[in-house]
Amino acid sequence: MTCGRQNQRRAGLALAAAALLLAGCGQSAETKGADGAKDGAKGGAAAGASASPSASASAKASVAPLGPGEVRVGGEVAKPYSVTLADLRKLPQASVEVRFTSAKGEQRHTYQGVPLHDVLKTAEPRFDAARKNGQLRGFVSATGGGDYRAVFAWAGIDPGFAKSQLLLAVSEDGVAFDDAAGPRLVVPQDTKGGRYVSELNQLWVGVVDPVVDGAK
Repeated sequence: MTCGRQNQRRAGLALAAAALLLAGCGQSAETKGADGAKDGAKGGAAAGASASPSASASAKASVAPLGPGEVRVGGEVAKPYSVTLADLRKLPQASVEVRFTSAKGEQRHTYQGVPLHDVLKTAEPRFDAARKNGQLRGFVSATGGGDYRAVFAWAGIDPGFAKSQLLLAVSEDGVAFDDAAGPRLVVPQDTKGGRYVSELNQLWVGVVDPVVDGAK
């Protein structure tokens, strides 16, 4: 009887020890799992933090700042680029005599420069060729000094539709514009000088479809 009780007691102690051992292993595994999750979260946060500045830098680098007198040509075009007065002077020139009124009274000038259509054509505007006269849905926004801006329908720029040519002028009355000031957009057919954009720095090509269709 004494030996039987001793054996039962030993068996009970062995089972209790085994239970404690298993409980300890389970707790250790859970702790490791929690620690691993924390480390993973920290790693993910660190990766996100390291990726974010890179993405931000890439976004900033995609729009380089303009130099003095530089004009950026972009928008709905296949080949955005920038051009300077020095670049424009190397291109075939056209001359036009204009007469218009401004806040200073009547103006008469002779401008020399490059047809606006030639400058825009180099960027290859992306008009819908599947639509009849798809280019007639296009427009160009011209921005100058002091964030001055004027908008033109493509039909008023394209010599296939318009009689007169808009110019990116490099000189006025034989006097060259300062390189740092950039060209002046000249609109010969206008009777007022409001759309003559001085210190031009951006030409943006767009189409009206997203605006018109979105308003339906």
